Amino acid sequence: MRILKALVVVAFAAGVMVVASVGAQEQAKFGADPAYKVPRLANGQPDLQGVWGNNGVTPMTRPRQWKDKTVLTEAELTEIKQLAAKSVDEGGDAIFGNFIQALLDAKDKGEYKQQSYDPTTGNYNQFWMADREWDTRTSLIIDPPDGQFPPLTEAAQKRRAEAAARPRTRGPADGPEDRPLSERCISYGAPRTQPNYNSYTQIIQAPDNVVLLQEMIHDARVVPISKELGSKPHLAKKVRQLHGDPRGRFDGDSLVVETTNYINGFQGSTPDVKLTERYTRVSKDFINWQVTVEDPATWTKPYTFMIRLKKAEGQIYEYACHEGNYAMEGILGGARREEELAKKGKK
Repeated sequence: MRILKALVVVAFAAGVMVVASVGAQEQAKFGADPAYKVPRLANGQPDLQGVWGNNGVTPMTRPRQWKDKTVLTEAELTEIKQLAAKSVDEGGDAIFGNFIQALLDAKDKGEYKQQSYDPTTGNYNQFWMADREWDTRTSLIIDPPDGQFPPLTEAAQKRRAEAAARPRTRGPADGPEDRPLSERCISYGAPRTQPNYNSYTQIIQAPDNVVLLQEMIHDARVVPISKELGSKPHLAKKVRQLHGDPRGRFDGDSLVVETTNYINGFQGSTPDVKLTERYTRVSKDFINWQVTVEDPATWTKPYTFMIRLKKAEGQIYEYACHEGNYAMEGILGGARREEELAKKGKK
């Protein structure tokens, strides 16, 4: 695990400290410096190279308490920051999930409980999490305008209902191949959009390829770059890859990456999902990373969210995970012990 903690930086975008409805196009330009000119490489490509951190606190979906707001006032932002400072214990369990929604709910209830997503064993403490970046947006989703995922299709509702109805177990553990890819330190999927924990991406550019190197489990996506859309077609539909089949091009100051041919899909989609990412450098220190998700078999219409990536000082080191397989030995050993106790009629 890399020891790299970002300094707390409060990012304010000029001219947005008002309660208003801001359209998706305007939100995609959030924080842009109108005087900034994107530097260019020798081949004319916009220079996006470097290590970029995804440590924003803005939630994916808009909290119900902010239903009619796309941005906050400065006073509202200060209030939620003060609530966070008062509620969070650095020695308590690490905080994952929708932190802002939990804080707003705590404000309504008068109490915030900092509890691990696995209360049986607990978690490492909050000290090891990167410091969060704050801005005035109320959701990462910029389209639909309500800041929520689009409705699921009937087929997707049925799939999820069937999955929820299945008995919840830890799953098989006869061997390591039975365990999830993340548990086996193979992959967390790509693109990985979760913030705050090893959430850094290094962008490396060459004339014909761009590499998007994720810190988490050191996944690297090699994106072939074409000058014209469609000049480097995707693989045949039957050829599927864990991280999909990415194809890229430059559109003005933006890197556009289109990915299809997934094995497992993205954010609950089917494998036939199409992702379109836009990496746009809007200032010296920020890239606005816009992702559009299209899967007619899962959502009734596409949706788009935008993550702000902040320039980081330092480099990405190897993510060791459990290369010695110590955790896997414990998982499989625990499963054998449970089987032994089950044979004896014990729990």
